[in-house]
Amino acid sequence: MEFKDMLELMIEKGATDIFLRVGSPLRGRINTEVETIREERLTFDEIKNIIETVARDRDRERLEKSRGCEFTYWYREYWRFRIGLFYQRSTPAMVVRKIDLRIPSFTELNLPSEVLEQFCKERRGLILLTGITGSGKSTTIASMIQFINNKYGRHVLTVEEPIEFTFQDDLSVINQREIGTDVESYQDALRQFALHSPDVMYIGNILDAETCHAALTAAETGVLVFSTLHTVNATSTIERIVNFFHPHQHNFVMNQLSFLLKGVLSQRLIPRDDHPGLIPAYEIMTLSPSISRLIKENKIWEIPKYITSGEHYGMVTFHQCLLSLVEQGKITPEVALQYADSREELELQLRNKDLI
Repeated sequence: MEFKDMLELMIEKGATDIFLRVGSPLRGRINTEVETIREERLTFDEIKNIIETVARDRDRERLEKSRGCEFTYWYREYWRFRIGLFYQRSTPAMVVRKIDLRIPSFTELNLPSEVLEQFCKERRGLILLTGITGSGKSTTIASMIQFINNKYGRHVLTVEEPIEFTFQDDLSVINQREIGTDVESYQDALRQFALHSPDVMYIGNILDAETCHAALTAAETGVLVFSTLHTVNATSTIERIVNFFHPHQHNFVMNQLSFLLKGVLSQRLIPRDDHPGLIPAYEIMTLSPSISRLIKENKIWEIPKYITSGEHYGMVTFHQCLLSLVEQGKITPEVALQYADSREELELQLRNKDLI
């Protein structure tokens, strides 16, 4: 089976990812679950031939040197895929993720438009999108960049590994730099950012203290910075950022975050009940005066209580969001409980509302 046939099968089945491994059948992720979508087992030669077909020379060099690499691949004019190559048990393997080239609106994503539009209006600060891999972070950020592009005259600079969504200039100018192609590393790109006069920056992922420091510095100098972290909620996000740094720097970083961290949106994509597909459950923390004070005073453990009562500032907890989705008939109580931070707490709330 040729690679293009696998992509066609992926599109036909509505899979968001496919998994290729020597000796295994072709599997795909459909509505969060991994299923077999072709029974025949893949051979070493099949995967080797696919790599030779889709990977450029520099990608193959990175694969052999680092034992893993990532890049994007165009199929026909309509489809773009992110391909991850790596070795497992000394044999090559691949994960292919489908990227929807059409950038959806906040409403289409089932996300709160008013809060996200307010994030996009900010002229400086740090806004973080968090969640596990495949939770929709990149799509949400693309939607926010497109909103800025359609509404404001800004210079938007993105630094990504690899570039996923591509943009056409509207009111804004959007420059996109890909790690390994347009610039060597996040660190190099962030050292150069001041020369490029950005109003808005998207840093694909914050993985270390140097990148985090550069993001905070950019936000301090008057840039609106978007980035992502693989954290599950607002408190774990703040803790992750602080723990990038040495203990003697923690108070300084907390002080920075108390006025620069404009918002944290944490997402989880969960199966719908009203029709096939996925819908985001989310937690939103905005920088209210109380949240700013708690961060500055390093009272992170108190933040969830203030998010719960922060509706006036656009804040919502995962439990409040899950409860609302159940009340609207968009997800089942059983699914809500599977994705809750505290199953017992949500179960009690569902029972109090006679939803289970």
